[in-house]
Amino acid sequence: MIDDALARRLVDAQFPRWAELPLRRHAPAGSDHVIYRLGEDLSVRLPRHAGAIGQARKEAEWLPRLAPHLPLAVPTVVGVGEPDFGYPWPWAVSRWLGGEVASVEALSGSHEAADVLAGFLSALHRFDAEPAGELARHPLSTRDTATRAAIEEVGDAAMTELWEAALDAEWDGPPVWCHGDFHTGNLLTTRGRLSAVIDFGELGVGDPACDLIIAFTLMSAETRATFRAAFGADDRLWTRGRGWALATGLNAYVNYAAVDCRVAAQTTRQIAEALAG
Repeated sequence: MIDDALARRLVDAQFPRWAELPLRRHAPAGSDHVIYRLGEDLSVRLPRHAGAIGQARKEAEWLPRLAPHLPLAVPTVVGVGEPDFGYPWPWAVSRWLGGEVASVEALSGSHEAADVLAGFLSALHRFDAEPAGELARHPLSTRDTATRAAIEEVGDAAMTELWEAALDAEWDGPPVWCHGDFHTGNLLTTRGRLSAVIDFGELGVGDPACDLIIAFTLMSAETRATFRAAFGADDRLWTRGRGWALATGLNAYVNYAAVDCRVAAQTTRQIAEALAG
């Protein structure tokens, strides 16, 4: 169990230069990490489960190389902690990125935000450093069984039609760098404008369409058209992006909507926008 006492002991033992800084739990935390504010300028991120244990070292290695090429701020890792005091995984201390989490209410109608996001993804997808093999992302087709099961449970013929079209538009180009979890909750705004992208735990190389999920989680039909034009997505890429949005939305809906009304509303919107195109 991650509690305040454990977080304090880890910081004090492994980073004594920050032992005098106040440590306070940040809410809301993400589903993958418990987050603490350390002083005014730092954050501590402790993985909650084994699926998130690679993020600290991945961000420490790759984000300093990516950051100069990107038009929005990204996390800066200043220390990677080791397992200790019964806590089993690596963890990270990063520079604190201020701002508010982006919301549909604030940004869905913003053509400026759509342009900025298209520019960010274009820059990320052009990054040409050679990755390690373990950063390869799974293709859309690996979601087929789970997605068809979800459609059978809650869906209709329109979902099946979109899903099959997305699979038919299979990616056949070279893999590109992708954020991998590019949705509204991983964007920050400052004074109403996009300022940062966070949570690169799924960073890897693969089909660029996986990052187009943002068009269906954040944007309206009108701003989505702006985004698509700025990004330059052809029909095959766009169809796969809709497929990624459908698959991830359905997965979250069938697993969490019954117990979380916020997830129910977000995923219902995401699925509807993916179907609308």
